[in-house]
Amino acid sequence: MRKLLHFFAFVALTILSANTFAADVPVSGNITSNTTWTKDNIYLLTGFVYVKSGATLTIEAGTLIKGDKPSKGTLIITRGSKISAVGTECEPIVFTSNQPIGDRAPGDWGGIILLGDAPINIKDSATGLPIDGIIEGGVDNSAGDGRYGGTNANSNSGTMQYVRIEYPGIAFVLNNEINGLTFGGVGAGTTIDHIQISYSGDDSYEWFGGTVNCKNLIAFKGTDDDFDTDFGYSGHCQFLLAVRDTAYYDAAGASNSFESDNNATGSSVTPLTSSVFSNVTSIGPKSTVSFPAPSYFKRGAHIRKNSTQSIYNSIFMGWPIGEFIDGTASKANYTAGTLELKNNVWAGCGRDHEAAFDSANVPSVGNSNTFYAAATGAMLADPFNATTPDVMPSTGSPVLNGATFFAANLSSSFFDNTVTFRGAFGTTNWMTCWTNFDSDNTPYTSVNEISNLNNINLYPNPFTENFNINITAVASMKLNISLVDISGRIIKEVMNDNVTAGAHTYTVNTENIQSGIYFVKIQSNNQATTLKMVCNK
Repeated sequence: MRKLLHFFAFVALTILSANTFAADVPVSGNITSNTTWTKDNIYLLTGFVYVKSGATLTIEAGTLIKGDKPSKGTLIITRGSKISAVGTECEPIVFTSNQPIGDRAPGDWGGIILLGDAPINIKDSATGLPIDGIIEGGVDNSAGDGRYGGTNANSNSGTMQYVRIEYPGIAFVLNNEINGLTFGGVGAGTTIDHIQISYSGDDSYEWFGGTVNCKNLIAFKGTDDDFDTDFGYSGHCQFLLAVRDTAYYDAAGASNSFESDNNATGSSVTPLTSSVFSNVTSIGPKSTVSFPAPSYFKRGAHIRKNSTQSIYNSIFMGWPIGEFIDGTASKANYTAGTLELKNNVWAGCGRDHEAAFDSANVPSVGNSNTFYAAATGAMLADPFNATTPDVMPSTGSPVLNGATFFAANLSSSFFDNTVTFRGAFGTTNWMTCWTNFDSDNTPYTSVNEISNLNNINLYPNPFTENFNINITAVASMKLNISLVDISGRIIKEVMNDNVTAGAHTYTVNTENIQSGIYFVKIQSNNQATTLKMVCNK
């Protein structure tokens, strides 16, 4: 009888644990049928994980996925398969390192690779006919799961919205790396928006051909390039932010914000790399012109090897060199008007453009570019803050105006041509709630729900003075409640103590808190939840 009671006690404890803590689910090998990952589990990518055979991987909002470091965990969506990773503004999907706080670093795991059958410019050298590309990073295998490219410009590799990707980017070998988010021949039927890549060990984003369009992208403290385009990428991108840090750079190459090639040799093979970017804010490593950034940092935009990429309505600040149109072919493209740099702001860059192409007269009046000797000329709030950069324009900033969409390259309906601001932001911050600029100190031990708390209620919301937090605990527990700002910085520690079962009310004094959007972060044991609050003073 005693053994039977122990058995029932064990079963009850197991059931309670299953309901209280998220389960760790290892994932490896091939996913060959439609599969859903749910937010009540934590998934661990082990080795190269391929979604193939036309399968769709669906990931619920709020799901946490970790990449295994020893096996270089990587998620590859192969050609013909799809990902449906649709987070929400306050319940993003998070891919991160499986290392603990204090041990996380760029390149802890591989990252995410999307492969499609949209056009690329890789051709057989003998016949001149199109052939498959083989994506970088050593992920191709005997089944051809690393191949990409085709003829379907509108192909659909799925949807990624409100997704964070942290500590990815592995250098498989030199010049053959896995990036934070890699696109290989991805088509315009794919939906990509609200993506934050933090601490990538290589490029944050790289497009190898394809036609996919992207909005609301963040590259935070990456190592190599923020936005790398080649092999005929012809998509459109709007509202992008890049923030660099002097501690993270590519010691084997050159760290740029943009790097763009037509292909490795700079030939005229088509389709040409002709991507169009608008409303980018790129914060380089130099807070002042004289600041000694490491020599590995180079340019805000390096357009070379016959690329015809164009950039409009954007801000580049704190780069040793603002831009460099490199090589005879790209210079000819600029002169012919197929490569344009217009309506941009260059502030606090060591040289506005590379001396080798001064004669191109990029800062001409006809191009409507604006130049400031100091980064402060752009009047962003606090863009070089090492822990919580504030990239919003200050009141009266010249970048709140001046955007135009007259260029033929901007005629696509994809672009929001109603905005008047240059750079990624006007007066509205689209990074609210779903981003995290303090992932180094985030526990990541559970998903975003707490099953042993009931009736969580915050009122009034919006608040003008103090507000209250009502919580009912189903059992005694350790509880931590804090108020954080939109960057994840703790503004006020509300409580951090053991509580008994039952109802509890906490009043938060907001006397020194300014108007804006905040979040109440509640943590209990291995679980956490975050609730949005608005201060209207």
